[in-house]
Amino acid sequence: MTTGVGRLSLLASAVAGRPLDVAPAEVDTRTWTDGSTVFVDQAAAAAEQVLGVVVQACLLGAGSLNSDVVTALQRRTSLVSRYLAVEAHRALSAHETLLPGAARMLLDRDAAARSDSAVASLAIATGREPIDPPPPVFGTILPRRVRLDASFSAAGTSDGQPRKVMAANLEEIEGVADSAGPEGDGVDVFSPLNGGGAIGRLLKRMLRDARNRDTGPPGLDATHYSRHGNRISRAAALTSATAILEDDVSLVRPGGWSYPEWDLRRKTYRANWCLVNEVPAQTSDGVSFDVSNIRALRRSLGHVGLDVERLYRQSQGDDIDIDAVVDGRLELAAGSVPDEKFYVDNVRRRRDLAVLVLLDVSGSAAQPGASGVAVHESQRSAAAALTTALHGLGDRVALYAFRSMGRRSVQFTPVKRFDDAAGSLMLRRLDALAPGAYTRLGAAIRHGAAVLEAGGGTGRRLLVVLSDGFAYDHGYEGAYGEADARRALAEARRRGTGCVCLSIGGVTDADALRRVFGTAAHACVPRIEQLPGVVAPLFRAGLRSAEAQRRSWQRTVRTRELLAMDRRTA
Repeated sequence: MTTGVGRLSLLASAVAGRPLDVAPAEVDTRTWTDGSTVFVDQAAAAAEQVLGVVVQACLLGAGSLNSDVVTALQRRTSLVSRYLAVEAHRALSAHETLLPGAARMLLDRDAAARSDSAVASLAIATGREPIDPPPPVFGTILPRRVRLDASFSAAGTSDGQPRKVMAANLEEIEGVADSAGPEGDGVDVFSPLNGGGAIGRLLKRMLRDARNRDTGPPGLDATHYSRHGNRISRAAALTSATAILEDDVSLVRPGGWSYPEWDLRRKTYRANWCLVNEVPAQTSDGVSFDVSNIRALRRSLGHVGLDVERLYRQSQGDDIDIDAVVDGRLELAAGSVPDEKFYVDNVRRRRDLAVLVLLDVSGSAAQPGASGVAVHESQRSAAAALTTALHGLGDRVALYAFRSMGRRSVQFTPVKRFDDAAGSLMLRRLDALAPGAYTRLGAAIRHGAAVLEAGGGTGRRLLVVLSDGFAYDHGYEGAYGEADARRALAEARRRGTGCVCLSIGGVTDADALRRVFGTAAHACVPRIEQLPGVVAPLFRAGLRSAEAQRRSWQRTVRTRELLAMDRRTA
């Protein structure tokens, strides 16, 4: 049996959503964490040690100690106390349903409402606004002893070019303000595999198989495979977070077939820069790819996207069915034996999901993948299996392929529209696709999201991008193309469309995918046989992320409207 402070490891892991150790801290040192272990103040009382562990676990679970923030605190250690005083309350609020009763007493809701992300808390800490010091039970942050994620510390890439994954890179794309002028709307960070907030489910996941502790910042459930598909940790490299864009909505809302493009260098949109053209699909005589895992995918996705349906006249439920009670009394007064079904039950069983699968058929997909099969073959099989499985479950699903030849020729091929059947015609169209040309990923994502929003017809929408993550076209390469792709995904999520990005059979490393897909839920799966174990948590993460971002953006727009009204009446 674990004794001493080590007994708190299970509590810390349940709150943070990933395995954590708990060990005694050095003498005269407050409670702190290095990202994998929480070091407890030995001089504190037992109850205070519990609270200190909970606070530090909340910081990890809320993404408060990601590499960008920690690096900033390393440069200015004087900000540590001010940052902790703001961010700890936000982190506690984010994990409120998991907190013990005593820990909830630490939460100051007014302080938590001041910030909705670690970046926003850091911006407040860097300002001149007076901030009360954090209570001793919060512990401290030792930024120089926190383990930074691999994406930040890596010295270079496989092509020999230096790699710098800095805060400003993502801030420019996701709309988070930089350190020079903090006005960002915030980033809500959560793990795509956490969800729900029930401690039992968290413990079940932890006991089933542990996450890799050194694979990235909090909020990143990392599971990587080798180039040969050997499992290193979990089922895929996953990340999900939300961010808020600050630009005028009219700039990024799709209109017709022309779409803007984000110019990273000038930090503004190029209006009507890309033109999307629909290209009719060709058909083949047969089908040459494998779709044998449809049944496994259907089982995996069976509980994703369900909406609550109210069932009346039930023998048990959450509420009283007044009509049934009245009818029962009348039958009883008439001398009959009433049917004792007097309840209303809420059952989550009604399908409410529209999915658009966007397949990359650019020339880079012709390269051999991790299993030796061309990436195009793996991603085409995945597209067919996902579309058929979702259609069989009763969801509205469409399948489109895309490629580009310059900004004025982004080609969009309808393989299956929302109202088409998922039958042999769809498979023969898919079989006729051959990889070629380039990948203007941002324009394809914007048009796919527009088609989904116009034709989905459901409350929940999900855009699934199947791509090797290599954004390239004329004048659209490197950081510029990656920035525009990330921006396009964030725009879709801001409008309430969930985004999931899958690289099937590719050899692109997790850092490269993160630069392209940003904070959208994404995974790299070497073999298609592993897809059923990955898609369900990814789909849930994408839907949660979109809903959180949509609500945050609506609050931001409403706040700006109120401020504008105040200025007009002043």
